Amino acid sequence: QVQLVERGGGSVQAGGSLRLSCDASVSAFSNYGLGWFRQAPGKEREFVAAISWNSGLIYYADSVKGRFSISRDNAKNTVYLQMNNLKPEDTAVYYCAVARGPIGSMNPSLYTYWGQGTQVTVSS
Repeated sequence: QVQLVERGGGSVQAGGSLRLSCDASVSAFSNYGLGWFRQAPGKEREFVAAISWNSGLIYYADSVKGRFSISRDNAKNTVYLQMNNLKPEDTAVYYCAVARGPIGSMNPSLYTYWGQGTQVTVSS
């Protein structure tokens, strides 16, 4: 049974930092692209960042570019999202996901497995 478990969410003041991690019990983890998405109350789920199987291709949403950094450790079956200079508009539930293929994507329909989400709250 595939499980993705996100950790590291919490409450922080604007300008602060958080580091999310996602442990995935997926066989052949290193073969797949990974992504982070988020969903704020009353809004649709939106793309945050994606990383390819070998970290050679990385994509960010414009809203987080320069502030967030995605990385992965294939030896640990873990993907990370370092979030710096957080803003109140970053408040959301953050989800990690495993892509269908080796390249991550901005399209959530191209992901097979999802975590349960972790809450990030940024106060002004």
